[in-house]
Amino acid sequence: MRSSPNRLVATIFGAVYLVVGALGFAVTGGVGFIATEGGLLLGIFEVNPLHNVAHLLIGAALLIGGLSSAVAAKTVNIIVGAAYLLLGVVGFFLVGTALNVLALNTFDHFLHLASALVLLGVGLAADRTARADLAGRTA
Repeated sequence: MRSSPNRLVATIFGAVYLVVGALGFAVTGGVGFIATEGGLLLGIFEVNPLHNVAHLLIGAALLIGGLSSAVAAKTVNIIVGAAYLLLGVVGFFLVGTALNVLALNTFDHFLHLASALVLLGVGLAADRTARADLAGRTA
């Protein structure tokens, strides 16, 4: 894992998102599963139970990828990074609407965009030989 930035980032982000997902349930008691407003995690990030489940699933995917191989970590970093980039941008338009089923707020959007930058940056720039190795095996 030391030789692969993708594995390191995926493993760290995966562990953090698993913890965040679990902690989210402590502040969402009495909040509807897809409520458009939720409890505040760390006093600023709005979450509902669906948002917590999403964090758990994303954390698991990142952790599994990070612990598997450089190719798996690179792939999951790019996929999750792209999803967070999309969510970070689209999320600004969801606040205050019935479509905000993840109970997102402005702080969430900036955190999602920051996560996207790190995951995509590492996923696209690091471990270039991992992608070449994968292409060589499938050819």
